[in-house]
Amino acid sequence: MSLPHVTADLPGSGGAIKRAPEDFRVDELPAYLPQGSGPHLYLLVEKRGRTTPDVVRELARALSLPERDCGYAGLKDREAVTTQWLSFPCPRDPDPGRLAGEGWRVLQASRHQNKLKAGHARGNRFGVVVRGGDLGRARACAEALAARGLPNFFGAQRFGRTGDNADVGKLLVQGRLDDPRARRAARDRFLKRLALSAFQSALFNRWLAERLADGLFAAALPGDVMKKLDSGGIFDCADPAVDGPRVAAFEISPAGPMFGHKLRPASGEALGRETRLLAAEGVALEDFRRGGGEAEGTRRASRLPVSIELEPIDDGYRARFELPKGSYATVVMGEITKAEAELGEGD
Repeated sequence: MSLPHVTADLPGSGGAIKRAPEDFRVDELPAYLPQGSGPHLYLLVEKRGRTTPDVVRELARALSLPERDCGYAGLKDREAVTTQWLSFPCPRDPDPGRLAGEGWRVLQASRHQNKLKAGHARGNRFGVVVRGGDLGRARACAEALAARGLPNFFGAQRFGRTGDNADVGKLLVQGRLDDPRARRAARDRFLKRLALSAFQSALFNRWLAERLADGLFAAALPGDVMKKLDSGGIFDCADPAVDGPRVAAFEISPAGPMFGHKLRPASGEALGRETRLLAAEGVALEDFRRGGGEAEGTRRASRLPVSIELEPIDDGYRARFELPKGSYATVVMGEITKAEAELGEGD
């Protein structure tokens, strides 16, 4: 589905994105920095035109370690300039001259007590160049986003190159293993997780799109599950008159459903909206049990604060902003340009 915009009343800047890797920069914001001592070697790596697994493979070979021993918080896009920390259980400090390869280099080395785990990042800092974009229109959209908030949609990358991962996930949830795509995914844990996550993400996007269409993007409904944006804590909305101003101030956000068999339930009006959405899909929460531990369900903040810095360049502008992990630069740039941005992401 094409995503609606919270800035739909404003024209986009237009322009072309990602003409070269240097036009798209992603710097990982770690959840913590290495403490300086310990059995795990931490390397801050910058890469260009290479995937994270590419760099992991070459570093593991240089350190004479299995690739599986490497730790990282998330994958970074190939067609970009990116930085991220990697960890290796390396007892000795290596020769710095060995730690470089085609399209990548080590910027910093340190040590820590523990392996870097998936998800151990606070977010990502983005720098995106828009060639030929109208700076004045971009500024108007950026100011509106700062005031209205960013809809925390999943970007198109979540759904695979062909866009059918969510369809496969739905088949798995429904137990439709007569479909060859579902059978293949059911036999492969990685593909199964990818498909189930895509289906959950598509349902979340639909839920959020309906909130926008109904004028409820920045509202608190009776029975909403709310998320505290500073701590991630969740609670139930008992009084919209109390919680509504906190939503407006970006203290809390309605937490939309990533449907699953252990999902924390909403209640009242909020539950009714979620129940109708699932019924329209022809699935029930219990159906997600077929996904096992990969489809337990969770809650995702639907509205985020975002501050976008814009600077002119010779043939357009550069946008700089930060997002928490799991949020998409494509959504930000779609609001500003009103074009379908084909960007990679930082996880």
